[in-house]
Amino acid sequence: MNVFDWLGELPLSDSAKPFSIIEVSFNQGSRKEFFRNNSQHTFVKGEWIAVEGTGGFDMGQVSLQGELVKLQMKKYGVTDTPAIKRVLRPAGDEDLKVYYEQKDREQEIMVRSRAMARNLKLDMKIAEVELQADGKKGTFFYTAEQRVDFRELIKLYANDFRMKVEMRQIGARQESGKVGGIGSCGRELCCSTWLSDFKSVNTAAARYQNLSINQTKLSGQCGRLKCCLNYELDTYMDALRAFPTDADSIETAQGRASLQKRDIFRNVMWYSYAGSNKQYPVSIERVLEIKALNKEGVRPEELGAAEIERRGTKMDTEADKGFVNDVGQISLKALERNSRNRKRKAESKGDAKKAESNANAADNLSRPHRQQKGQSGGKQQQQQQQRGPKPGGPKPGGAPKAEGGQQPQQEKQAQQPRQQQRPDGQKGDGQKKEGRRPPRNRNRGGDRPSKPAEGGGGGEA
Repeated sequence: MNVFDWLGELPLSDSAKPFSIIEVSFNQGSRKEFFRNNSQHTFVKGEWIAVEGTGGFDMGQVSLQGELVKLQMKKYGVTDTPAIKRVLRPAGDEDLKVYYEQKDREQEIMVRSRAMARNLKLDMKIAEVELQADGKKGTFFYTAEQRVDFRELIKLYANDFRMKVEMRQIGARQESGKVGGIGSCGRELCCSTWLSDFKSVNTAAARYQNLSINQTKLSGQCGRLKCCLNYELDTYMDALRAFPTDADSIETAQGRASLQKRDIFRNVMWYSYAGSNKQYPVSIERVLEIKALNKEGVRPEELGAAEIERRGTKMDTEADKGFVNDVGQISLKALERNSRNRKRKAESKGDAKKAESNANAADNLSRPHRQQKGQSGGKQQQQQQQRGPKPGGPKPGGAPKAEGGQQPQQEKQAQQPRQQQRPDGQKGDGQKKEGRRPPRNRNRGGDRPSKPAEGGGGGEA
């Protein structure tokens, strides 16, 4: 990532001249150097230019110019001396053509150089190969845990590749920056975008920030501790100045309480007793008060733990009062509740449909049974008519059989259990009991006896 020139728009006085040294980046910003612009050309940021190289010329892009270059030179410890190389000219079409031809060779040369180092059994790894624009020089960047004697390797490289060879050792962080990648935060690695100077990172930075010492989570793609652990370390160090330094343990009537962690956001210190996993938050003022009592030989009855609410329920501390959470009005619990309600409605609808389908299936099964029952009833009536009426029973010869094999109402009533005859000689199926309404669909003649069947000798009793 290039530095933003925030001084570029400031006008200069008439007698002042722009700074003659410019910053040029090579190989997509992985390497930056300073060159003196003695020509009359005025360059813009990102423009391709040809600069002096080792025995020839090299190609790069203008990354910074003007007064801000002085600050960059001071930062990297570069002095304005005559030894600084010069800018030759703006890049032309032929220069760019030669440059891209050499860039296409870098991958092939890197593969061959790794094979040569493996054949010599050298404990080193070639991370990147960078060729000069004219192909007269090649820089081999390698990583190694120990010192490597690569004098024989340089001879092989020079004879095989026909160029001047320069070996440059880099660390694991520089290698990760040259290879590139995506970090655990989801963004491109800092070392491959904007981070140029690498500071040492140790586990103390994680302890000051109350992070668990987990090597897998704290390590980056280079295998070292993440550089971003140093980004907020200064803020934590400034906030920890308000905490007492000699309060690692305090004495109470319940025993000795040991310090577990410091919370700079709530300004509390967490203590726990030996043999217990429970932690108690104690304010800084209370800790100082207990330390003063311990110096006098007094042990308070209790720690006096501060009341701290969970985030999202009530106010966390006094400093958080007045904070209103206007974001995320719909919680996950509400969404889960809605999903459960939808499932219940779907299950109830499914049960109703299932019951309806079962009822329809039962109705379809019962229809053939009813039709068969009606047909069997009609056959029994015909057989009874052929045999003749039973003694004491109604005479056959009633209404004709209905269409479809179903019996008329009179025949159905005749098949019902017959009542006993009355002593006055009337049949029991005329009227059931006195004072009751006679049933419907009976013979309109009241108790008029029906005609006896032909050949039968039965009449009224």
